[in-house]
Amino acid sequence: MENFLISEAIGDIAGSAYEGRTHRVKDYNKVKMFSSRAHFTDDTVLTFACAEAFIDNLDMTMNLWKCANEHRHAGFGSKFKLWMASHYPKPYGSRGNGSAMRCSSAGWLAQTEEECIRMAHKTAAPTHNHPEGFKGAETTALTIFHLKKGKDKDFIREQILDKYYPDWSNMKYADFHDTYTFNSTCAGTVGPAIICFLESEDYVDCIKLAISLGGDADTLAAIAGPMAYAYYKKMPDTLVYQAMKKLPDWMVDISRRFDEKVSTHIPDIL
Repeated sequence: MENFLISEAIGDIAGSAYEGRTHRVKDYNKVKMFSSRAHFTDDTVLTFACAEAFIDNLDMTMNLWKCANEHRHAGFGSKFKLWMASHYPKPYGSRGNGSAMRCSSAGWLAQTEEECIRMAHKTAAPTHNHPEGFKGAETTALTIFHLKKGKDKDFIREQILDKYYPDWSNMKYADFHDTYTFNSTCAGTVGPAIICFLESEDYVDCIKLAISLGGDADTLAAIAGPMAYAYYKKMPDTLVYQAMKKLPDWMVDISRRFDEKVSTHIPDIL
């Protein structure tokens, strides 16, 4: 395996075309991977910033701040923009899904469950230091961690979804698809993203299920994408290529170096 971070970027890029009230879709068959409107967003900027901080031993807060300010028009939320504008950025207690969409590197790099939790909290802490913000990052990273280690879907539903988001644990995709609306909180995003993975048949199917919920499409797909890749162990080469072409050089470099770092930690999954 390789292109671990790209598994998030593909979801983000594909979902970006279906962001905004006029572009949201509920029809699975109308979802196209990488339409003409597709582009990377804040989800990918911050995912790569977290990964860079880990592999280069950088200060997490300052690297998030630096990378965000280098991509000011990537679609950041209003509170995050205020954080970006500060000369002394401090956490602001967010419970939003921004913590869940940027933490996948913790799941890929961690060698133990305890390390995974610590690393996930480190990605969330600069802004999302609310208990719900930490929980969203922890849940997402642990799902990736356990799937890369070979756990099955039943384990994720029973040991992750039941524990962290019990309101979603008995839900099926069809139970909430028609009524699901835009939700930018961890509580309203992470559970549905996990269910998209649980009911998917492959990586692309997972992405399309997430987008066709008609919610926060890029973030749902950015969260679910790495889960699907950790489980199915494959993504279409054409999507990887197209995603790489849309990313700036610094992200392509981080992707390569992150793959090398992961390979030294978990060679058994390669």
